[in-house]
Formats: sequence, structure tokens, C-alpha cells
Amino acid sequence: MLRTALRNVLAHKARLLMTVLAVMLGVAFVSGTLVFTSTISGALRSSAQEGYADVDVAIQPRGDDSGPGHRPALDQKLLDAAAHVPGAASATGTVTGFTAIADKHGKLVGSGFATSGGNYYPGADGKDARYPMRDGVAPHGTGQLALDARTADEAGYKVGDTVRVSFDGPVRSARLTGIFTTTDGAVSAGGSLALFDNASAQKLLLTPGTYSEIHVKAAPGTSQQALEKQIRDVLPAKGAEATTGRQLADDEAEMIAEGMRSMQTALLGFAGIALFVGIFLIANTFTMLVSQRTKELALLRAVGASRRQVTRSVLIEAAVVGAVAALTGLAAGIGIGAGMRALMNSAGATVPDGPLVIGASTVITALVVGIGVTVLAAWLPGRRAAKIPPVAAMSSVHATATTKTLVVRNTLGALLAGAGTAAVLAATGMSDGKAVMGLGAVLLLIGVFVLTPLLSRPLIALATPLLRTFGVAGKLARQNAVRNPRRTAATASALMVGLTLITGLTVIATSVQKGVDKMAADSLKADYVVSMASKTPLSPEVAQKLATLDEVTAVSPLRDSEATIGTTDTSLTGVNGKDFGKLTRLDLASGSLSGLTSGGLLADEDTAREQGWRAGSRVPVTFEDGTAKTLTVSGVYRANEMIHQIVVDNGVVGPHQKHATDTQVLLKTEGGATDTAKQHLIDALGKNPALSVQDKKDVSDGISQTINLLLNMVYALLAMAVIVAVLGVVNTLAMSVFERSQEIGMLRAIGLDRTGVKRMVRLESLVISLFGGILGIGLGVFFGWAAGRLVSGSLTTYELVLPWGRMGVFLAMAAVVGVVAALWPARRAAKLNMLTALKAE
Repeated sequence: MLRTALRNVLAHKARLLMTVLAVMLGVAFVSGTLVFTSTISGALRSSAQEGYADVDVAIQPRGDDSGPGHRPALDQKLLDAAAHVPGAASATGTVTGFTAIADKHGKLVGSGFATSGGNYYPGADGKDARYPMRDGVAPHGTGQLALDARTADEAGYKVGDTVRVSFDGPVRSARLTGIFTTTDGAVSAGGSLALFDNASAQKLLLTPGTYSEIHVKAAPGTSQQALEKQIRDVLPAKGAEATTGRQLADDEAEMIAEGMRSMQTALLGFAGIALFVGIFLIANTFTMLVSQRTKELALLRAVGASRRQVTRSVLIEAAVVGAVAALTGLAAGIGIGAGMRALMNSAGATVPDGPLVIGASTVITALVVGIGVTVLAAWLPGRRAAKIPPVAAMSSVHATATTKTLVVRNTLGALLAGAGTAAVLAATGMSDGKAVMGLGAVLLLIGVFVLTPLLSRPLIALATPLLRTFGVAGKLARQNAVRNPRRTAATASALMVGLTLITGLTVIATSVQKGVDKMAADSLKADYVVSMASKTPLSPEVAQKLATLDEVTAVSPLRDSEATIGTTDTSLTGVNGKDFGKLTRLDLASGSLSGLTSGGLLADEDTAREQGWRAGSRVPVTFEDGTAKTLTVSGVYRANEMIHQIVVDNGVVGPHQKHATDTQVLLKTEGGATDTAKQHLIDALGKNPALSVQDKKDVSDGISQTINLLLNMVYALLAMAVIVAVLGVVNTLAMSVFERSQEIGMLRAIGLDRTGVKRMVRLESLVISLFGGILGIGLGVFFGWAAGRLVSGSLTTYELVLPWGRMGVFLAMAAVVGVVAALWPARRAAKLNMLTALKAE
């Protein structure tokens, strides 16, 4: 039976080609993902370990003592104490903070939050071993800085140039004194790093005399654990903790691995979709091969082969096909992994150097997936082959589906589809119904697939009037499409799965965008929102500067401040009470905004309900500096996406903040939002690349760009599933042409010309593809609506939008798939020799 199976593979290698391609694409996707994520993870892990090579123990601010309103409690005294503990060779204080660098054209260099600044901390030899200078000298004194080599080269800076920088809003200029090299992972990943002398860095990024971290180097013969124990003895009671360099490297490696796992899971999910679609192709291929070899299998049964041996023979064929596909897919996946890394580098997201990682797990996974999926898909056709009675098969009496099997199939499909629909509908009414909705979606999708043979006849019949316009070819195409409903169903279902996901995600994305537009219009009266491009804290100087401009009629900085109300820690939002009502559109349930200017507070409905407050309630508040005060609730409002916390006037929280920073500034200008007004604001703020000045449209467009980027990425990843679906249509038609060779020969003999044959095959393909497309788009709209009900719980302005234009494009794409997939089978059918075809069995 093994030799028979291998001979069958060789005899039908052309017919199995599409199956090999489908599995190969899926395996290539899987192995490419594993190679890529392993390579990136390994490179980043090595970079992290290299970054901590000279750190034996790090003193860091304690996590629970360094929230908003607090600064690191690491000062020079602690640094000196750490440097003199037994076993310490040296101690270095590090300062880090957001630092935006503008290139010579005024644009931001680096990748947003990864644009950072630090301190140059020279040792006894006057050099900082972390940052060897490539050109020039280290910065010394106010107004000097050094840049990492990558940033300097990208921006075109040379030693002696003036560089514009920004930390929390205002623009400053500094002279470039040096260019250094670094192994910093953030720089390797596309960020920028600027260095200042120690005193300047503390003043600009923290507060004078403090550090972000203290790194201690162990003396020879002292272990990291021993040094850590010694350092703990000099730590203050609150605000600091010691960690070994090895532990820091391990923690960062784990964080990197966690990030890679998230990316890997997402990519493998799309690979799984492609493989799932491929299962339909494989099952169809082996079903048709078994059907075409009915007499051969019956002969094997007649000469003594058992049912189990026949099934095993089919599964061996599948395993051989899967192994070939897995090996070629693995090779292609390795190339994809290397190519994705090169693509990231060319896009500017530089990845640290490192070898291409091809782990044993990647090879094993590729083989298991390739062989497993193929064997699984071929199991049912193999089982069916073994059940064909030898005598019936020898007599060419093909077993057709009995009434009983059709009733069982349709009943099962109806139950699954009904249960799935009920679960999806139930999930829309739950606060957290994602899991239930996911389960329901899977059940409904499987149920529709099981019912697809039943649905094929009535849906394809709808195309009858159109097909009649093509004459005999159209009539034959319709009959061929419904001749074998199971085969048609399997072919159409492959396309249905891809279009269901594409349509559903498009409906959700379009509806979210509509909700965002409505949110901006409903919650904001302000013409502009000013914030840091990196979403880091903003200096109060920005709001002060804007308030001095003649065209600005109202301005309010939004400022977060920690507080305790009763025994509950919370956050207050500070605003300019005088102008707040001119800049926002709050839906008040009770009270008024006027109380803000007299020291009152506004509470959102949820908080008021939890605390039992109403307008006029007296609330005891403890501010972040420990001062206690009683405030009056002046109003209760319905929260929106922009404002959803306790709101007070900045005059109330400001005196209690040691380091006041804003999150953003709302402002209104005379004459409203115009391009001229926006440019004037940008100019007034010094053309600062770190600042974002946005009107309502900009806010909406920014979110829209993010949504479209994610949607396009999903389209690209789902394209693999669509390609596999196309291969399925090609394969089904090609094998169907072979199967109907005698019939095609007969049609040619009675007058159907080559053009008619081509048209018949193309129309059959078009009908099947449109059938799958209509099912997919219909399911996608339903899933999009249901998922939108969940989204509306967190986005109150969410509104269902059906993107008719895009759905029309998707249906047209399904039609194109049908036409393209039929090109080769139609050409092959038209080229069949009439006499040879008539003699075919």
C-alpha cells in the first residue's frame, strides 16, 4: 500500500500542485513569522545584555513611589554612598528624559517617544565609557550637547552646528560639540539620543542634584548578589530599590519576548486563517482524486485490501504532499523572515545586528503544520473512499449522497448556525461579551459552511436570468455549478472565510471613524488642541505663551494631579475655570460650570453615583502635597471621550503641585480654525517639532490614519488567505475539466466551439466566486454589526456605518478572482482534442 500511495502521488503530481502551493504558502507564513520574531527577539536581547554589561547593580526609584507628581529620590548623597560601599569599584548616575531633536528642516528626528536625552557622566579619566566620542568632544556647560552618530548622520549635523531641541514644550538651541557611538537599544530601533553635561541634564530633564538611576560597578572578586546586599544597607527607607544587572537584563529580555509573543500571536493568527482556507482546497482535491480513482480503489478492495488500508493509502499520499509542501514552505519562510528584517531596516526601524535565528522548534512546527493540516484535510475523503462497495465501484455506480446523509448534514448545519447566531446576539447585550461572541462567530461560520451545499442551489439560481444572456454556455455553467453542491460549497467557502473577515473589519473600522468624528464635534468647542507629539507632559509655559497671543480668545490647559478623596486615590483634571465652558461641550446632569471659578468641582455621573454625590455635596480632598481641603460639587456631567474625571480649576490644584505639567492645551481663536491661524500658532511656539497643533479635523484625521494603517495591514495579511482561495478555485476547475473530459468532447462534437467551452468554464468560476463573495460579505456585515455593539460600550459616539462602496469593491474582487482563476482551466478545456476526450473514461 505504501508503494501504491507513492506511485499515486507521482502519477497525479500535476493535480496535487495547487495543494502543495496552498500548504506551502501557509507553512511559509508560519515559519517566516517564527524566524522573523526569533531573529528580532534574539538581536534585541543581545543588545539589552550588552547595554547592561557594565552594570552590576542598578539603584532605581521604587515603582509605587514614583507616580505622577513625584520625582526620583536618587540624589548625589545616595550616589556617593553607593560608590563607597564594600565591593563597589565605581558608581555612575544616569539622567534620562524625553528630548526632541529637530533636523535642519525643522522636522522631528527619531521615533516619537524613543527620542530621549541623557547625561554625560565622565569618570576619573574624563570620559564616559558608555558613550565613546566618534567626533569632537563631550558637552560641557549650558548650551552644549552631543548626538548619537545615527541621528547626526540622518539629520546632517556636524560638530559646531546649532541644534534645536525641546524637552517639554519651549524650543531651545544648543551647539553640537560631539558625535558618539552607542549600543542603546532605543537608538538601534530608530530613536535618537542627545547628551548634556551632568548639571545641565539634571536641570533640563529632572531637577538639579537628582538622577533617574544609579549604576554601580563591582570590584574584582565581588559578585552582583553580594554587591546588591551591601547597597541595600545604604538605601533610604522609601523611594529606591536595588536590582542586579543580570536581573535587569533578564527582565528586559522577558519584556522583549513578551512583545514579540504578541506580534507572533497576531501573525500566526493570520497564518492560521490561510491554512484554514487551505483545508477546503486540500479536502476538495482529495475528494475529486478519490472520485476519479473509484475503480482503482475498488480493485484494491477486490484483491484483499481492507478499508483501513485504503484509508491509510490516501493519508500516506496526503502526508507525502504535506511533507513536500512543508519543506518548501520552510525554505520560503526562512527567506521571508530575512526579507522582513531587511524591510524593517530599509523603512528606518533599524534592528540591532544579529544572526538569522532558525530554531529547531521552527523546523518541527513547519513539518507538523504542513503534514498535519494536509493529513487532517484528507482524512474525510480517505474515509469516504474506503466505504465505497467494491462491486458498485467496479460497475461505475458512484455512491451519491443519500437522503439520510443530507438530512443529517442540514440539521447539523442549522443547529450550529442557530447556536452561533444566538451566542453572537446574546454577546451584544453583555458588558464583556468578547469570548461569547468569538465562540458564536466560529459556530456560525462552521454552520454556514455545513449549510452551503443547501444554500448553493437557490442562491446560484438567482443568477439564472443573467446567465441566460450567454446562451448555451451560460445554461451549462449554471448546471455545472450546482451539479455537485458539496464541491461548489467547499470551493466557495474558502473565499467566503477571507471576505467575511475583510468585510467585518471594514465595517468596524468605518463605524469607529464615524464615532471619532462625532466625538470631536460633540465634545469640543475648542478650535485647536496643543500637546506634545510624544504624548509626554507639556510645560505650563506653552499655555502661558498662547494666552498672550492677540487672536486667542480662550485658553485652558488640562492638568492631571493626584489626590485622595476619602480613602480612594484618584486623579483630578485641572482646567482654566473661566474659559473651560467656551472650549468644551459638557452635558450637565445637574448644577453648572460657574462653580469652577469659585473653587468647586465637577464630577462625572459614574463617580458621583459611586460616591453618593450631587450638586452641593461637600467633598474632603487631600492633595498630592498632603494638604487637606473641602470642595463643593458644583455640577455633575455625563462623561465623554475627552473629559471623564473630576474637574477642578487649576487655581485649586496648582499651589499643591511641586512640578506642574499639562497634558494638553485647548484654545479658541478669533475667526475659528483656519490654516492661517494654525500657522500663526506654530510660528508663535517657535516651529517646535515636538509640539502638535491640531484642529478637530486633524484630531479625526490622525485617528483615521491609524485606523486605515491597521486596516491596510490586515488586508495585506488576509491577502494570503485570498490567494489560497484563488488556488482552490483554479484547482477545482482544472480537476473538474479533467473529470468532464468526455462530456466536453461530446459538447464539442455536437457543435459547441472552443470559445463556448471557455465561456462555460469562466462563467462557472464566476458564479462560484460570487456565491462565496455574497456569503462572505453578508456574514461580515453581521459580525461587524455585532462587534460594533461591544465597541459602543467604550465609544459612546459609535455609529454603525455600512461602507457600500468598499463592499461593492469586495464583490467586484470576488468576480475578478473567478475570472482570473478560470483562465488556465478554460484554456485547457478548450484545447482538449475532441476524439481523445470522447474516448476518455
